Amino acid sequence: MDATDSLRPAGWPRVCVVGPLPPPSGGMANQCEQLVRLLTAEGADVRLVRTNAPYRPASIGRVPMLRALFRLLPYLMSLWRTLGRVDVVHVFANSGWAWHLLALPALVIARWRGVATIVNYRGGNADPFFATAPAHVLRTLASSSLRVTPSAYLLRVFRKHGLDAIVIPNIIDLSRFGLASARTSLTAPQLIVTRNLEPIYDIPTAIRAFAKLRGAYPAARLTVAGSGPEREALLALSRELGVADAVVFAGRIANADIASLYASADLMLNPSTVDNMPISILEALACGVPVVSTDAGGIPDMVSHDVSALLVPIGDADAMAAAAMHILAHPEKAATLRAAGLDEVGRYAWPRVKSMWRDAYWRAIETRSRS
Repeated sequence: MDATDSLRPAGWPRVCVVGPLPPPSGGMANQCEQLVRLLTAEGADVRLVRTNAPYRPASIGRVPMLRALFRLLPYLMSLWRTLGRVDVVHVFANSGWAWHLLALPALVIARWRGVATIVNYRGGNADPFFATAPAHVLRTLASSSLRVTPSAYLLRVFRKHGLDAIVIPNIIDLSRFGLASARTSLTAPQLIVTRNLEPIYDIPTAIRAFAKLRGAYPAARLTVAGSGPEREALLALSRELGVADAVVFAGRIANADIASLYASADLMLNPSTVDNMPISILEALACGVPVVSTDAGGIPDMVSHDVSALLVPIGDADAMAAAAMHILAHPEKAATLRAAGLDEVGRYAWPRVKSMWRDAYWRAIETRSRS
């Protein structure tokens, strides 16, 4: 804790949050939406500059080059107007093109406007991005007032590249979720996957694990909630493995409805190959749904193997199936995982996280004033 912590105001400074909103749903968009909503409920003066505002006119969204221009110019104008009225800007940032097109302009304009900057960096691809990105990426990060990551995993990546940061975990709004009913006899278990249908989330491994599990639980069903370019290939894989009748591709589910999906589940599978701190795991834990996940990226930092979840190697369908069947066959193990998961998720509840963000905002402002 800084020596100045006790001197900081108890209230909130004027904050601009720069980030995406659903749709589409995703970890960053959901976190941004929740943060703005919860800050507003706290009485904070918070303004949002959305990085994925709808296209106007909507037809522009079908023209690749033109749509980028139509979104970028209003975005830059909104940044300039809004950053003249706040004390600190909180930029949700990611790797790749999103950094250059969205995060970098916000940080540059904030510097011109004399506003404190917080880079809230997310995404499991930070290490290769930092290793290959132009030098100005690390320089811009280093010159920000404060760098925040949601996990110890990303903190280690930052330090590897000569950057310091603080950890403020993702938010889970526990008021949105209720406990799933724990069944003692599972002849027809309901499994879910709540990741988008993209290569990095490796949904094929979850489907292959489910096909193996069906040998022991012929009435089992799997719901895959998410959208993406892999849908047709995944449908074909389900038919090839003989489980097409038991796999439901539910598409994208709105945030307001996702709690009911968890409430119906007996087990969640997370097969991702690259990850930081997936919100889907936190949501499952908040609902008391046991989790079998790969040990990708920062996942071992958020759950402990054989305590609050079971972790398996990336791409290992046999191990995922075996772990899932162990939980289903041993209700006492499922109960232990449920209890530990509920304890764990309390670390991410808003009443605890909000004071961390309030301190971070004032700390960034102090750093800016000193410089």
